[in-house]
Amino acid sequence: MDDADAREHLGRTGPEVGFPVPPPRAEVVPGYTELRDLIVGRIGRARLDVTLQASAAMVTLYWHVGQDILERQSREGWGTRVIDRLSADIGEAFPDMGGFSPRNLRYMRRFAEAWPDLTIVQQVAARLPWRSNIILLDKLQNPEPRLWYARQTLANGWSSNILDFMIKSRLVDRQGKAVTNFDEALPPEGSDMAVQVFKDPYLFDFLGTDAPRREAELERSLIAHMERFLLELGRGFAFVGRQVHLELGGQDFYADLLFYHLELRCYVVVELKAGKFEPGFVSQLSMYQNVVDDMLRHPDDKPTIGLLLVRGKSETVVKYSLAGFTNPLGVADWQDRLAESLPDDLRTSLPTIEEIEMELDSGDDEHGQP
Repeated sequence: MDDADAREHLGRTGPEVGFPVPPPRAEVVPGYTELRDLIVGRIGRARLDVTLQASAAMVTLYWHVGQDILERQSREGWGTRVIDRLSADIGEAFPDMGGFSPRNLRYMRRFAEAWPDLTIVQQVAARLPWRSNIILLDKLQNPEPRLWYARQTLANGWSSNILDFMIKSRLVDRQGKAVTNFDEALPPEGSDMAVQVFKDPYLFDFLGTDAPRREAELERSLIAHMERFLLELGRGFAFVGRQVHLELGGQDFYADLLFYHLELRCYVVVELKAGKFEPGFVSQLSMYQNVVDDMLRHPDDKPTIGLLLVRGKSETVVKYSLAGFTNPLGVADWQDRLAESLPDDLRTSLPTIEEIEMELDSGDDEHGQP
């Protein structure tokens, strides 16, 4: 396709459909690099600030919960079994939130006992990730070195692993126990602590976002796994892109995987979902096929094939969801529907659904998923 044909081909879609491609860095205007660095810096600092504020609010709440438990146990003479009951009741009241297991509630009680002054908690301990506070509780019994290590962690942006190493290496004995001034601002953006706080499972449990985060991680790992699998089949798959960006009517969409099949002479769009089948998945995949056919498909290419891979499905829902779609499209083990959509001489060129499902099962095992 020459340039004129390409322009004519692209013109069919109109201005609201496209595959946005950034210009080469060599073509950007003078001063762009400074603008980019400024904005990236602002985003990074704001992102870290918001996350640390959420973490500090969580740790401060943990102190209050621990203080409440301490006071009631001291006044009422309650035993430890009340913590098991409390954990269950909190879980019932906030089913989408974790972090209040009996073990963690006991840590909250120890945390309040180890840091009786709320002012010090707010100034130092609450500014550290909860995992780092647990290490301080487990490794240090005396308040003076505990405060010293807490401040050093904040000043240097240590991760919990580095903190653990510094305690084991007895850094306080080598540098003296005098508490030096430390930076009251955010820890260094590139520090281990700053990186770790974005992955803190306690914070995600507290915010109730743990399930979506893990589902997104599972989808990313399965996408990478399926990409390797399809490329290793040796049946003509040529990798085009992952998370391919499409702009449609002012909205952003991202196709999980895009291949070109050299034997079939067509594009193959693969969408992989970590959850059960939903009817909307078919419409989304069909839309991606239509855009690829309109924007990328050469006149000599065959129609784009869509593969939708899900982790659970109702055959009846899938059957009625596929009814009426003319694009060659297959859903998980619906190989019969995929075969019906493809010409006879093309059916054997794609992997069988049995092969795909075996790979998905092995991918689950590899990533520790049930």
